[in-house]
Amino acid sequence: MPNVVNSTLPSQVSPSGLAKLSIVTLRWAGRLLVATVWGSAGLFGLYILAFYAAALFGGHMQQWNKMLPGLYTPGSTASTSGIGLHFAAGGVILLLGSSQLLSGLRTRWPAVHRWVGRVYVLASALAAIGGLLFIGLRGTIGGPVMNVGFALYGLLTLLAAVETYRHAVAGRLAQHRAWSLRLYALAIGSWLYRMDYGFWIMATDGAGHTHGFTGLFDQIMAFFFYLPNLLVVEIYLRARSRTVAPVLKLAAAGTLLLATGFLGLGTYYFTLYYWGPAILKWLSFV
Repeated sequence: MPNVVNSTLPSQVSPSGLAKLSIVTLRWAGRLLVATVWGSAGLFGLYILAFYAAALFGGHMQQWNKMLPGLYTPGSTASTSGIGLHFAAGGVILLLGSSQLLSGLRTRWPAVHRWVGRVYVLASALAAIGGLLFIGLRGTIGGPVMNVGFALYGLLTLLAAVETYRHAVAGRLAQHRAWSLRLYALAIGSWLYRMDYGFWIMATDGAGHTHGFTGLFDQIMAFFFYLPNLLVVEIYLRARSRTVAPVLKLAAAGTLLLATGFLGLGTYYFTLYYWGPAILKWLSFV
């Protein structure tokens, strides 16, 4: 990496060299995180389609309750349609979302970027509406706290989808890209929700978690699976500013690398024990 540092010793890095190093490190940390999220979220998207959407179209919705009790009740057509729409659209956005962050796609094939973006934004809005419909009609298994947390998640996702599309149509590209990152951070929330639970159960044997999702950990998770994601996006957006000190850019890059390691480890175990077997079983029947 020529002209970035003047010496291999950190104490001898020039101010200009440190600035260049921080910019390059932040850029590559962001790309590595996106690549990790893309692979992991894509696998989870296939899992959603394999487990939930396939059950909906195959008429075997009872199996939803194996993963989260109370999702399906026979005869509840409206709420079942709402949550089914949520799952089907959610699988689509997890498969398509990361492609919208590729600068090469935007510059080389702008028409593809626009059309995939329209599908992605529409799927995000439909997933949010489907989830909100289910909460309004049935409520969540975790009661009032989970109702509020999940409803806020749905409303924020719907807002981000609308703002992403609105700024794109108006040609405000900087605002469009910022909102698209916020939408992406929210879109991967359902995937992170399951991953966080998996790590927590392995590390603590489920402390604070109850079968009815009313424990302390459950109540924290009603908000934790998406609010920290938005915080990471805001840190990243501000760290890219030219006025931000190089040390803060490096700190932001370190945060992204830690998140990448966490997600990479989680993806390995979840694919090995949960997502992979379900996807292979589904593909064997397709």
